[in-house]
Amino acid sequence: MINDLNEQLCLTYKVVRDDVESLIELLEKHEKDNDQEYYYVERGKDRNSQLFSRMSDTEKAARMIYLNKTCYNGLYRVNSAGLFNVPYGRYRNPMVCEKEVLRAVSGYLSDNDIRILNGDFETAVASASRDDFVYFDPPYDRPDCTNFTGYQADGFDRDGQIRLRDTILRLTDGGVKCLLSNSSTDFIKEIYDRPEFKIEYVKAKRMISSRADGRGDVEEVLIRNW
Repeated sequence: MINDLNEQLCLTYKVVRDDVESLIELLEKHEKDNDQEYYYVERGKDRNSQLFSRMSDTEKAARMIYLNKTCYNGLYRVNSAGLFNVPYGRYRNPMVCEKEVLRAVSGYLSDNDIRILNGDFETAVASASRDDFVYFDPPYDRPDCTNFTGYQADGFDRDGQIRLRDTILRLTDGGVKCLLSNSSTDFIKEIYDRPEFKIEYVKAKRMISSRADGRGDVEEVLIRNW
Protein backbone atom coordinates (compact mmCIF):
# COMPACT_ATOMS: atom_id res chain seq x y z
CA MET A 1 0.00 0.00 0.00
CA ILE A 2 1.24 3.47 -0.96
CA ASN A 3 -0.45 6.46 0.60
CA ASP A 4 0.10 10.19 0.25
CA LEU A 5 -2.05 13.23 0.95
CA ASN A 6 -0.92 14.87 -2.29
CA GLU A 7 -3.58 14.14 -4.89
CA GLN A 8 -1.38 14.96 -7.89
CA LEU A 9 1.38 12.66 -6.69
CA CYS A 10 -1.01 9.72 -6.26
CA LEU A 11 -2.52 10.41 -9.67
CA THR A 12 1.01 10.34 -11.14
CA TYR A 13 1.70 6.94 -9.56
CA LYS A 14 -1.44 5.58 -11.22
CA VAL A 15 -0.61 7.05 -14.62
CA VAL A 16 2.91 5.59 -14.49
CA ARG A 17 1.30 2.23 -13.77
CA ASP A 18 -1.56 2.38 -16.27
CA ASP A 19 -0.52 4.65 -19.17
CA VAL A 20 3.26 4.86 -19.22
CA GLU A 21 3.74 5.01 -23.01
CA SER A 22 1.39 7.98 -23.42
CA LEU A 23 3.11 9.60 -20.46
CA ILE A 24 6.49 9.16 -22.13
CA GLU A 25 5.20 10.80 -25.32
CA LEU A 26 4.03 13.86 -23.40
CA LEU A 27 7.26 14.08 -21.42
CA GLU A 28 9.29 13.97 -24.63
CA LYS A 29 7.32 16.98 -25.84
CA HIS A 30 7.89 18.82 -22.55
CA GLU A 31 11.61 18.04 -22.81
CA LYS A 32 11.78 19.34 -26.38
CA ASP A 33 9.87 22.57 -25.65
CA ASN A 34 11.43 23.31 -22.27
CA ASP A 35 12.54 26.86 -21.59
CA GLN A 36 11.67 29.48 -18.99
CA GLU A 37 8.62 30.83 -20.82
CA TYR A 38 7.25 27.33 -21.47
CA TYR A 39 7.81 26.39 -17.81
CA TYR A 40 5.69 29.25 -16.49
CA VAL A 41 2.90 28.49 -18.96
CA GLU A 42 2.79 24.90 -17.67
CA ARG A 43 3.10 25.98 -14.04
CA GLY A 44 0.20 28.40 -14.46
CA LYS A 45 -2.28 25.84 -15.74
CA ASP A 46 -3.59 24.99 -12.27
CA ARG A 47 -4.45 28.68 -11.76
CA ASN A 48 -7.22 28.22 -14.31
CA SER A 49 -9.56 25.69 -12.71
CA GLN A 50 -11.62 25.15 -15.88
CA LEU A 51 -8.51 24.51 -17.98
CA PHE A 52 -7.01 22.21 -15.39
CA SER A 53 -10.22 20.20 -15.00
CA ARG A 54 -10.24 19.51 -18.76
CA MET A 55 -6.75 18.04 -18.71
CA SER A 56 -6.51 14.26 -18.75
CA ASP A 57 -4.90 12.41 -15.86
CA THR A 58 -1.92 11.61 -18.11
CA GLU A 59 -1.51 15.29 -19.02
CA LYS A 60 -1.59 16.24 -15.33
CA ALA A 61 0.97 13.56 -14.45
CA ALA A 62 3.29 14.65 -17.28
CA ARG A 63 2.99 18.25 -16.11
CA MET A 64 3.87 17.31 -12.54
CA ILE A 65 6.95 15.33 -13.57
CA TYR A 66 8.06 18.07 -15.98
CA LEU A 67 7.75 20.80 -13.34
CA ASN A 68 9.59 18.70 -10.77
CA LYS A 69 12.45 18.01 -13.19
CA THR A 70 12.89 21.64 -14.23
CA CYS A 71 11.98 23.72 -11.17
CA TYR A 72 14.50 25.37 -8.85
CA ASN A 73 16.48 22.72 -6.90
CA GLY A 74 13.87 20.06 -7.67
CA LEU A 75 11.79 21.48 -4.84
CA TYR A 76 8.10 20.58 -4.42
CA ARG A 77 6.28 23.47 -2.76
CA VAL A 78 2.75 24.85 -2.91
CA ASN A 79 1.18 28.01 -1.57
CA SER A 80 -1.77 28.20 0.85
CA ALA A 81 -4.16 27.63 -2.07
CA GLY A 82 -2.36 24.41 -3.03
CA LEU A 83 -0.83 25.89 -6.21
CA PHE A 84 2.71 24.92 -7.21
CA ASN A 85 4.87 28.04 -6.87
CA VAL A 86 8.53 27.06 -7.35
CA PRO A 87 10.45 29.21 -9.89
CA TYR A 88 12.23 27.91 -12.99
CA GLY A 89 15.49 26.08 -12.34
CA ARG A 90 17.60 27.10 -15.36
CA TYR A 91 19.24 23.68 -15.81
CA ARG A 92 21.32 23.18 -18.93
CA ASN A 93 19.98 19.76 -19.96
CA PRO A 94 17.39 18.47 -17.48
CA MET A 95 16.41 14.80 -17.86
CA VAL A 96 12.67 15.24 -18.12
CA CYS A 97 11.87 11.88 -19.71
CA GLU A 98 13.73 8.90 -18.24
CA LYS A 99 12.10 6.17 -20.29
CA GLU A 100 13.82 3.16 -18.74
CA VAL A 101 13.05 4.30 -15.21
CA LEU A 102 9.42 5.04 -16.01
CA ARG A 103 8.90 1.66 -17.71
CA ALA A 104 10.63 -0.19 -14.86
CA VAL A 105 8.46 1.50 -12.23
CA SER A 106 5.36 0.91 -14.35
CA GLY A 107 6.19 -2.78 -14.55
CA TYR A 108 6.74 -3.02 -10.80
CA LEU A 109 3.45 -1.27 -10.00
CA SER A 110 1.57 -3.42 -12.53
CA ASP A 111 3.08 -6.79 -11.66
CA ASN A 112 2.55 -6.59 -7.90
CA ASP A 113 -0.50 -6.31 -5.69
CA ILE A 114 -0.13 -2.61 -4.82
CA ARG A 115 -2.90 -0.27 -3.69
CA ILE A 116 -2.38 3.47 -4.19
CA LEU A 117 -4.26 5.52 -1.61
CA ASN A 118 -4.75 9.28 -1.29
CA GLY A 119 -5.79 10.18 2.24
CA ASP A 120 -4.88 10.71 5.86
CA PHE A 121 -2.06 8.52 7.19
CA GLU A 122 -4.12 7.33 10.16
CA THR A 123 -6.86 6.00 7.88
CA ALA A 124 -4.31 4.41 5.54
CA VAL A 125 -2.79 2.24 8.28
CA ALA A 126 -6.06 1.39 10.07
CA SER A 127 -6.05 -2.14 8.62
CA ALA A 128 -2.39 -2.90 9.46
CA SER A 129 -2.01 -6.01 11.58
CA ARG A 130 0.65 -8.05 13.35
CA ASP A 131 3.75 -8.73 11.22
CA ASP A 132 2.93 -5.92 8.77
CA PHE A 133 5.59 -3.26 8.18
CA VAL A 134 4.83 0.47 7.83
CA TYR A 135 7.30 3.18 6.82
CA PHE A 136 6.34 6.78 7.58
CA ASP A 137 7.95 9.66 5.70
CA PRO A 138 6.08 12.77 6.90
CA PRO A 139 6.92 16.40 6.13
CA TYR A 140 9.96 16.90 8.34
CA ASP A 141 9.76 18.95 11.51
CA ARG A 142 11.14 22.47 11.03
CA PRO A 143 11.73 24.61 14.12
CA ASP A 144 11.53 27.79 12.04
CA CYS A 145 8.16 26.83 10.55
CA THR A 146 5.77 25.13 12.97
CA ASN A 147 2.84 25.21 10.54
CA PHE A 148 4.46 23.70 7.48
CA THR A 149 2.39 24.24 4.34
CA GLY A 150 5.08 23.89 1.68
CA TYR A 151 4.20 20.34 0.63
CA GLN A 152 0.44 20.39 1.03
CA ALA A 153 -1.97 23.30 1.40
CA ASP A 154 -3.57 21.77 4.51
CA GLY A 155 -0.20 21.79 6.25
CA PHE A 156 1.44 19.43 8.73
CA ASP A 157 2.26 21.13 12.02
CA ARG A 158 3.56 19.81 15.33
CA ASP A 159 0.09 18.65 16.34
CA GLY A 160 0.27 16.45 13.24
CA GLN A 161 3.67 15.12 14.34
CA ILE A 162 2.21 14.18 17.75
CA ARG A 163 -0.81 12.52 16.13
CA LEU A 164 1.60 10.52 13.98
CA ARG A 165 3.55 9.46 17.09
CA ASP A 166 0.33 8.35 18.77
CA THR A 167 -0.67 6.38 15.66
CA ILE A 168 2.67 4.56 15.73
CA LEU A 169 2.13 3.75 19.43
CA ARG A 170 -1.22 2.15 18.61
CA LEU A 171 0.37 0.14 15.79
CA THR A 172 3.15 -0.92 18.16
CA ASP A 173 0.54 -2.29 20.58
CA GLY A 174 -0.85 -4.31 17.68
CA GLY A 175 2.48 -5.87 16.76
CA VAL A 176 3.03 -3.80 13.61
CA LYS A 177 6.66 -2.96 12.83
CA CYS A 178 7.10 0.76 12.07
CA LEU A 179 9.96 2.89 10.82
CA LEU A 180 9.90 6.69 10.72
CA SER A 181 12.32 9.18 9.19
CA ASN A 182 12.38 12.79 10.33
CA SER A 183 14.66 15.71 11.04
CA SER A 184 16.88 15.58 14.10
CA THR A 185 15.20 18.34 16.07
CA ASP A 186 14.79 18.64 19.82
CA PHE A 187 11.01 18.38 19.39
CA ILE A 188 11.14 15.08 17.47
CA LYS A 189 13.68 13.58 19.89
CA GLU A 190 11.52 14.64 22.82
CA ILE A 191 8.23 13.16 21.61
CA TYR A 192 9.90 9.84 20.67
CA ASP A 193 11.90 9.60 23.91
CA ARG A 194 9.95 6.55 25.05
CA PRO A 195 10.90 2.92 25.76
CA GLU A 196 8.91 1.74 22.73
CA PHE A 197 11.27 3.49 20.32
CA LYS A 198 14.89 3.26 19.23
CA ILE A 199 16.39 6.40 17.68
CA GLU A 200 19.31 6.19 15.27
CA TYR A 201 21.10 9.25 13.94
CA VAL A 202 22.14 9.28 10.31
CA LYS A 203 23.84 11.71 7.96
CA ALA A 204 21.88 12.22 4.77
CA LYS A 205 22.86 14.12 1.65
CA ARG A 206 20.20 16.63 0.70
CA MET A 207 20.42 18.39 -2.64
CA ILE A 208 16.80 19.58 -2.62
CA SER A 209 16.00 22.53 -0.40
CA SER A 210 14.90 26.13 -0.76
CA ARG A 211 17.63 27.13 1.71
CA ALA A 212 21.39 26.65 1.30
CA ASP A 213 21.78 25.40 4.90
CA GLY A 214 19.27 22.65 4.13
CA ARG A 215 21.51 21.14 1.45
CA GLY A 216 24.60 18.96 1.81
CA ASP A 217 25.13 16.63 4.78
CA VAL A 218 22.36 17.02 7.35
CA GLU A 219 21.56 14.98 10.44
CA GLU A 220 18.32 13.04 10.43
CA VAL A 221 16.77 10.41 12.65
CA LEU A 222 15.44 6.93 11.94
CA ILE A 223 12.98 5.84 14.61
CA ARG A 224 11.82 2.23 14.89
CA ASN A 225 9.61 0.30 17.29
CA TRP A 226 11.46 -3.01 17.30
